[in-house]
Amino acid sequence: MYIPKLFEVSEAVGREIMQAHGWALLVTTGADGVPVASHLALLWQDDGSAHGHLIGHMARANVHWKLFEHAPESMVMFWGPHSYVSPTWYTPGPKVPTWNYVTVHAYGRPEIIDGTKDVLGVLAKLTETYEGSGPDAWTLDRLPPGNAEMQIRGIVAFRIPLTRIEAKAKLSQNRELEDRHRVIAKLEASDSQEAQATALWMKKVLP
Repeated sequence: MYIPKLFEVSEAVGREIMQAHGWALLVTTGADGVPVASHLALLWQDDGSAHGHLIGHMARANVHWKLFEHAPESMVMFWGPHSYVSPTWYTPGPKVPTWNYVTVHAYGRPEIIDGTKDVLGVLAKLTETYEGSGPDAWTLDRLPPGNAEMQIRGIVAFRIPLTRIEAKAKLSQNRELEDRHRVIAKLEASDSQEAQATALWMKKVLP
């Protein structure tokens, strides 16, 4: 990913983005050179290694998982908040539109997870993370006995030990401080939750 120095953020920030925005795009290139992409909910896990790993699952009918064994590496893209920025928000002058955004590219070779207990463990972690822990939170235990074991026949669970993480936050760091504050004010005043979330990230990277 192209990351100018001004827009580079730490891997710790990248982990924060992945944990907060787990809906991702997994891309793997087959032997024919054609990339295959799947939109998936993934979960970053700290395992004591340099970059941690991701876990997730996809439909067994999706041929994507069949590429894992021979593909040298896959890329996973995560999106944080993003928003259009109008040049009319800046101080007067010959300025142009742009787009502010936060994103992460993570790399690694997916490994298929076998064994009923381990697959159910992946599902339990994903559910716990995205369902929450309130009194009405859904868990696998709500299924009839043996139902979860039957349903996992239709999926393939996997982990991706990460070899590197690239994190980028393009948030007007190349603009004058006054312009950055003006953009934040406009985004905060927007009815769009995406714009408001982008403003919060802009505040994080202010000097």
